[in-house]
Amino acid sequence: MQLESSITPSRTDMTLARETSRRLAALLDEETEYRIQLLDGETLALPNAAVRLLVEALAEMANGNAVAVMPVHNEFSTQQAADLLNVSRPFLVQLLEDGKIPFHKVGTHRRVRYNDLRAYQYKIEAQRLNALDDLAEQAQRLNMEY
Repeated sequence: MQLESSITPSRTDMTLARETSRRLAALLDEETEYRIQLLDGETLALPNAAVRLLVEALAEMANGNAVAVMPVHNEFSTQQAADLLNVSRPFLVQLLEDGKIPFHKVGTHRRVRYNDLRAYQYKIEAQRLNALDDLAEQAQRLNMEY
């Protein structure tokens, strides 16, 4: 699935997603078998993991966030990876060459695995949060009224 396949919710979608995600989240149970009934009366079974994924997607939509689903084994070109990280392609290539994100080559083209991009994002986010905590602690020590 391409990165461009995201769905941005409308106001009506956000309201419906909020209500539905809350109701489904209250019903989540590892042992439950889920079935949905279509308007024509047909009933379909859903895997538990798919229902959990649906709840997460609906919760994001309820907050107005665009949602995209992609397989985690997906590999990206450097441009797609840069778009996912919201950085320039040259900056991403430098991260790859510096060994900060693993990659492999297919012919002459670099490919980056989704899991490696997510791991990098989590690492950077943790560093940001630690820096913010340090700044807040320093501001309190200096009585800066933050």
